[in-house]
Amino acid sequence: MLLAPEGAVCAGTFTQSLVRASCVDLCIDRLKARAGKVRAVLINSGQANACIGEQALLDSLEATDAIAESLRLAREEVLICSTGVIGVPILMQNLLEGINPLIEGLSPDGDESAAKAIMTTDLIHKQIAYETYLGGQRVRIGGMAKGSGMIHPDMATMLGFLSCDVGIPADLWQEMISRAVDRSFNAITVDGDTSTNDSLLAFSAGESLDKKYLDDLEIGLTAVMQYLAKAIARDGEGATCLLEVNVQGADSAFDARKVARTICGSSLVKTALHGGDPNWGRIIAAAARAGVAFLPENLSLWIGPYQLMQRGEPQIFEEDVVSAYIKKRIDGDYLVDDCVNVRLVIGNGLGHALAWGCDLSDQYVRINADYTT
Repeated sequence: MLLAPEGAVCAGTFTQSLVRASCVDLCIDRLKARAGKVRAVLINSGQANACIGEQALLDSLEATDAIAESLRLAREEVLICSTGVIGVPILMQNLLEGINPLIEGLSPDGDESAAKAIMTTDLIHKQIAYETYLGGQRVRIGGMAKGSGMIHPDMATMLGFLSCDVGIPADLWQEMISRAVDRSFNAITVDGDTSTNDSLLAFSAGESLDKKYLDDLEIGLTAVMQYLAKAIARDGEGATCLLEVNVQGADSAFDARKVARTICGSSLVKTALHGGDPNWGRIIAAAARAGVAFLPENLSLWIGPYQLMQRGEPQIFEEDVVSAYIKKRIDGDYLVDDCVNVRLVIGNGLGHALAWGCDLSDQYVRINADYTT
C-alpha cells in the first residue's frame, strides 16, 4: 500500500488494451472525478482480477472501501492496481485480512518491501531515487516498478509508481508524466504482448517549484522512468542481456521511436542477440517493416563501436569480434556492462529516439509454457 500526504495530486497512464481490468477503469474514473486528488493505492500481486465479469469491480470496490474506512478517507481517494494471471479473481479473504497489517506497517522506509511485494515473475525488484537542488530547493523523485513478461506497453508498464516531493498543478503534472512515459516505458518491449492491467501512477506533493525549473524536473522524471523501464527490459523473462537501439536521422522523434521499438521487438533480432550472431540483416529488415518511410541508400548501422553498413553499403567487419561484443555475459550472469548498443541512421532528419529490449531465450518459452500449470 502507498499513502500520499494531504494535498497530493496523482497523474496516471494506463493500458490502451480494449480488454481492461476493472481496477484500471476505477483508477481512471476516480482520478478524473477528483482532478487527481487521491491519497492511497492498494496493490495486489498474483491475480489480475481481469476478465471475470462483474465480480472484478465488486472486489475492487470492497478492497478500496476497506482501505478508505481504515484510513478515514473518502472512497474515491483510494485506488487499486492488480497484477497476475488474467481470469483469476483476487483472493479477497487473504487481501482483506492483510489490510490492517499493511496500515500498521506504513513507513517512509517501506520502499524496498513494497517493491518486492508487487513482483510476479520478476527476478529482481526495481526501484530508484534521485535527489538534486533546483533554485536552492531540494527535490527528490523516487519510483518502483514491476514487470518481466507481457511487456510491450502502449501507455506505461505492467505496474509503476512514482513520487515527487514538490507540488505541481494536476494538469501540468499529468502532461509532464505523459511525456516522460513516452520516452521511457513506451519505449520498451520484452515479448510484444501488452497487458490488461498496465498502470503507472505518479504522486506530487510538497512545496511549489519555480516554473523556470520545470524542464529540469521533467529531465529527472524521465531519468527515473528510463532507469525503471530498462530494469524491466533487462529482467525480461529468460533474458540474459539488455538491448538499446538508438535511431537517428528520422523526420520526427515519433518515427524514430517507432523504428527503434520495432527492432527491439523483432524475434529474429532477439534470437540473434541471444546467440551472439551479428546477423545485421535482421536489424535492417525489422526497421524496414516499422511503417516509417526511408531510403535504403541512407542507412548506416553500428553494433557497439563496429560499423556494419555505411550509406546503404555493407562494410567489412570481423564477425568473431562483433560476436564477442554481443556476448558480453558469462553463463547468463550480468556483467557490469551487459547492454548491447545498436545505432541506426535512417536519413538526414532531426528526429531521434531510444528504445530498449532484451534477447529471446529458450527459458522464455519454458517460463510461459508452464505459467499456470
